Amino acid sequence: MKRFSDSFLWGGATSSSQIEGGCYEGGRGLTIQDVVTAGTNNQARCFTYVDKDGKQGKYPQFGGTLPAGAKYAVFDNEYYPNHRAIDFYRYYKKDIKMFAEMGFKVFRMSICWSRIYPKGIEEKPNREGLEFYRSIFMELKKYNIEPLVTIWHGENPLYLENELGGWDNRQMIEYFDKYALTVLTEYKGLVKYWLTFNELNNTIMFLDLMEKELAQKEVQSTYQQIHHKFVASAHTVKAAHEIDPEYQVGCMIAYAVNYPSTCSPADVIAKLEKDQKITHYCGDVQVRGYYPGYAQRILQEAKVVLNITEQDIADLRAGNVDFYSFSYYSSACVSANEIGEKAKGNFTIGEKNPYLIYSEWGWAMDPDGLRLALNEIYDRYQIPVIVVENGLGAVDKVEEDGSIHDDYRIEYIRSHIKAMYQAVNDGVDLFGYTTWGCIDEISASTGEMKKRYGFIYVDRDNEGNGTLARIRKDSFYWYKKVIKSNGTELD
Repeated sequence: MKRFSDSFLWGGATSSSQIEGGCYEGGRGLTIQDVVTAGTNNQARCFTYVDKDGKQGKYPQFGGTLPAGAKYAVFDNEYYPNHRAIDFYRYYKKDIKMFAEMGFKVFRMSICWSRIYPKGIEEKPNREGLEFYRSIFMELKKYNIEPLVTIWHGENPLYLENELGGWDNRQMIEYFDKYALTVLTEYKGLVKYWLTFNELNNTIMFLDLMEKELAQKEVQSTYQQIHHKFVASAHTVKAAHEIDPEYQVGCMIAYAVNYPSTCSPADVIAKLEKDQKITHYCGDVQVRGYYPGYAQRILQEAKVVLNITEQDIADLRAGNVDFYSFSYYSSACVSANEIGEKAKGNFTIGEKNPYLIYSEWGWAMDPDGLRLALNEIYDRYQIPVIVVENGLGAVDKVEEDGSIHDDYRIEYIRSHIKAMYQAVNDGVDLFGYTTWGCIDEISASTGEMKKRYGFIYVDRDNEGNGTLARIRKDSFYWYKKVIKSNGTELD
């Protein structure tokens, strides 16, 4: 039986907007993530804005759009949890030391675009921002931890959102190209593994979360934005290979594992079509360098006409990624008639599976789905694969003696590591695993702190109160043993 390779990359994953903080420090500009309020499992996070008449307003993060003439803005009477997050901006040396104590081989993180180019349009980058990330990479190097860097994790500079309308505008490609070229050049020799766009397919998922009438209005914009990101991603891959032949650049897809609700042929076809639209559409273009045949059907049914140039087509073919990375948390069932009880997890919508257990936040716990995903990906593309997000959000209790017993998290991750082991024995070229939120962070979907993923507890609550003290959970010591044994000791 095969084991994980001796060079297997064990570690954890984060995003800058959810851990970094330092919102107004170091020359950083505001991002679109800085105008998102807190929320809960039952109350949506909201974007805040000033309308054309100067009045304050907000709309749901996954169910609305900016009114005509309005501009995003921060208000004193709103709480924005990402502004301070867990203050990795100040705590990064302490946190990285704790990652090293666990034995991390890799740390997945992201760079904040507006920390490099505060508005996104500057001629020269913000040197203080460049030096901040350089110091992180040097700290990681001190402990022999490989950085895996996401260039874009949803953080458009707010200026570009307000003045250009974000990725609807083709000019965003030019500004992103400059930003990507800057970091690829600046960190040559310090970073080997890069990801272009995080979960590029999630905006297609978001359409299913919107009211039908609103979703129909957003379809054209959604697919055009994705096309612009495809082109920018391809430019980044090509530039990376020219700057340093050692660079390895991957895509990052939110992998949606779906099962047909019944053995009805209609349900099986519904599953196929959902997989193509939600998951494979974005993966196929970035890995293969061209739009798949079924894309024509998807776009026609959505009444979308993409603005694609001949140069775009050539650029896509010249910028194929080197490896495939993805997030996996749960699975769902798909029915042609959609008559079953709905379930939500990682922004996806599907019917509940009666054979699975669900978390407090409605996520199906399905390690077999990870094995299935790994096989589907490798069979489809035959390029190296890495799992860069996987984990369980749960409420943790700090005991009187300061201990945190998170057996539920250990069990979740243990079962998914076993699934990865099975996939390796299926023949999948899997080279790493980074759990999501290796340290507690702000939840992207709810803005909460109580929805914790980490091996390291951060003393902060949903209202931003707390000392920010770091506490090792039981899972910290368990994952340390897993890494030391290269995945053979899971008890």
